[in-house]
Amino acid sequence: MSYENYKTKLSNQFPAIEDLAIKAKKRIPEVAWAYLESGTGDEDLLKRNRAAFNAIEFTPRFCKGHLEADTTIELFGKQYSCPIGISPIGLTGLIWPRAELILADAANRLQIPFCLSTVATETPEEVAGVVGNQGWFQLYPPKSLDLAFSILDRAKKSGFHTLVITADVPMASRRERTKRAGMQMPPKMTPKLIWDGIKHPVWSLKTIKRGLPRLRTIENYTSQTDFKFVSGFVGNRLGGTLDWDYCKTLKAYWKGTVIIKGILHPEDADQAINIGLDGIWVSNHGGRQFNGALASIKALPKVAKSVNKRVPILLDSGVRTGLDVMRALSLGADFVMIGRPFLYGVAALGKCGPDHVKHVLTDDLKNNMVQLGVESINELKSLSLG
Repeated sequence: MSYENYKTKLSNQFPAIEDLAIKAKKRIPEVAWAYLESGTGDEDLLKRNRAAFNAIEFTPRFCKGHLEADTTIELFGKQYSCPIGISPIGLTGLIWPRAELILADAANRLQIPFCLSTVATETPEEVAGVVGNQGWFQLYPPKSLDLAFSILDRAKKSGFHTLVITADVPMASRRERTKRAGMQMPPKMTPKLIWDGIKHPVWSLKTIKRGLPRLRTIENYTSQTDFKFVSGFVGNRLGGTLDWDYCKTLKAYWKGTVIIKGILHPEDADQAINIGLDGIWVSNHGGRQFNGALASIKALPKVAKSVNKRVPILLDSGVRTGLDVMRALSLGADFVMIGRPFLYGVAALGKCGPDHVKHVLTDDLKNNMVQLGVESINELKSLSLG
């Protein structure tokens, strides 16, 4: 049956993203939850991402008669029913087996963008079979351009039309919480992990059926598929050398829409536009890379002022409600990309999960637009806050 058959029941049972997170935590092992939720250092940036959203207030206007919120928007020449897409997350199969395929299939059905990570557990070729025309591909830039071109050729041939260059990973972060949870790659069958698997039988059975998560896109370029070997290859061959000339080369090679992800400084946004990139993605990597960074929503106004509507601006990091989406749009974002909440949905509800996440966020966005007294995204973006 389709999600529509369950929407009323699920809306009462899981009215907010937090409710899905609580359910998801119960259904997956501790190490998977730690991987999904972790930041780095003392994880203060995770808290500041949320605090910065919560600090944004509006002054509503009333007595406007009947209002109907319209969330339709255009991005890179395509029409969307809402300004929401699915962010890339690596090693997604650890959270829920075949998660990328579930998310990609939902993106096609819901007609929202889905961005596949370089370090996903499913390949572009596999995802292409279900994502339709909603596929974006996120690249962790390899040190070798030949390797980069090979990966991009596969993504392009598979039908991915928008390239996202990740800039904010100059080196791997430490992710202390995942280490405390006992995360090892490849996973070792310790008594703790076995017991955790017994406590989460659905996750375990699905993992046995699919196999332990592997970086299937990247293992094509290694001499073996052993996870430890592939992880070492990723550490040695991806990232650490990105500069503006490299970005220009990727733009010329891709011959399509190219977005740069991880921008927080307005001068970086300006430079990206100057070399011909098509979009700016404001992000602090969900608080997972540099604990000392600005909250994305706090960086957004200055970036938006510098961009001055020359190219679209996307934002992620800390978004949990439709009200957060409205806050981002009001401060200059054109589109909001969301990662963890969609995985909460998959882990909590399986195939119905992404549909419910999208419903919760868009319903909340529309409700808050009417509460504020606006009917369209353009009207919202023209407001002064306060």
